[in-house]
Amino acid sequence: HVQLVESGGGSVQAGESLRLSCEASGFTFSTACMGWFRQAPGRQREGVAGFGPGGGTTYYADSVKSRFTISKDNAEEALYLQMNSLKPEDTAMYFCARRNCGLNWVRPDSYSYWGQGTQVTVS
Repeated sequence: HVQLVESGGGSVQAGESLRLSCEASGFTFSTACMGWFRQAPGRQREGVAGFGPGGGTTYYADSVKSRFTISKDNAEEALYLQMNSLKPEDTAMYFCARRNCGLNWVRPDSYSYWGQGTQVTVS
């Protein structure tokens, strides 16, 4: 069965960096369309970054462009999110997810499988 397990969250100061990881299993990771989302208390879940089919195309929310980088290691079946120059407004629970490649990467309802999340707190 599909499993997604995030790790790497923590509490940091503004301007610092974190690298989130998502270990995937139970499906063909190399061809899957993956994404990172975040959700702060009282706010809707929002798309942060995503891969298009085959991993050749990347997408980013405007709020994280030039600061965050999504990557993947097909051999390790792992998805990553490198987050630099963190800001207090980046504070949220971060989730990795897998979607149907034909659907819009930024919509949460495009994704059928979700991890449990990892908390990022920036002060």
